[in-house]
Amino acid sequence: MKKPRVVIVDDSAFSVMYIRNILEGSECEVVGEAGSLDEVISVVKEERPDIVTMDMTMPGTDGLECTRAVHAIDDGIKVIVISSMMDDEIVRNARKNRVSAYIQKPFEADELITAIKRLTAADELYRELQSEYFTVFKDSLLNGLNRMTKTILTYNEEYESASDCRSAGITVLIGIIGTFSGRMLIDVSKETAENIAAAVYKRKPRDNEELLAVLGEFANIIAGNACSNLNKINKAFGLRVAPPSILTGDDVLIMAPGFNTKTAVGLSDLGSLLINAGFSKEVSASEWMQNM
Repeated sequence: MKKPRVVIVDDSAFSVMYIRNILEGSECEVVGEAGSLDEVISVVKEERPDIVTMDMTMPGTDGLECTRAVHAIDDGIKVIVISSMMDDEIVRNARKNRVSAYIQKPFEADELITAIKRLTAADELYRELQSEYFTVFKDSLLNGLNRMTKTILTYNEEYESASDCRSAGITVLIGIIGTFSGRMLIDVSKETAENIAAAVYKRKPRDNEELLAVLGEFANIIAGNACSNLNKINKAFGLRVAPPSILTGDDVLIMAPGFNTKTAVGLSDLGSLLINAGFSKEVSASEWMQNM
């Protein structure tokens, strides 16, 4: 993969030097600098970089005006704001002006490099995620069930699908956000759910509320552990989980998410468990907000 070509926009000589040192010490090529609107227009027209790092405050202009100028030349150029200023209003305006990432000074070198990787290596990053994620999710379910219930899970079926499917009785859905958005679900029969709850509580659940509470937390732990382990493989994934949603009923149809997913069915002494997970190839529009 070719090195990302970067223009640094900042009127501070120190900031330019600091950012340049970080970029030149990584897999990036610094192709220009600018400290004013006219310089931005000139260097971007000449160099057509992949990335522009953008200060928010400069004499006679600001980062948003410069960002608009960059996109007027080439709307495919990604702008990463690097500024000491960060508040709700500034961030909202940055989003409106199609800023791709926002990093607050002072920052670690890794923050900038990770943001650039997310923006310039999306295809490669997605291929890596696709090659790793389902093994990690399956291991997380296997290990989580064993640690929480002292039960061994054995997988006996695995397949890919982009179709709707019917629940066995209780489905816990976990949304996943990050560089790529996705979802994980765990589906079990009510009998299996009751067995899991009894093994966790060391008694039968008192009511349906207790039953669903343990299933929701169980799925949340599985998804959280899996996402943490994927982030250890590559920080650029930036995966985080949303609170669980639980669906119950005798005839519940689980809608396909609009992208391919993978499913595995495991057997245990507590019953059968189905895990399904997948990620969209589209880079999450909200991912750059992570540093807030």
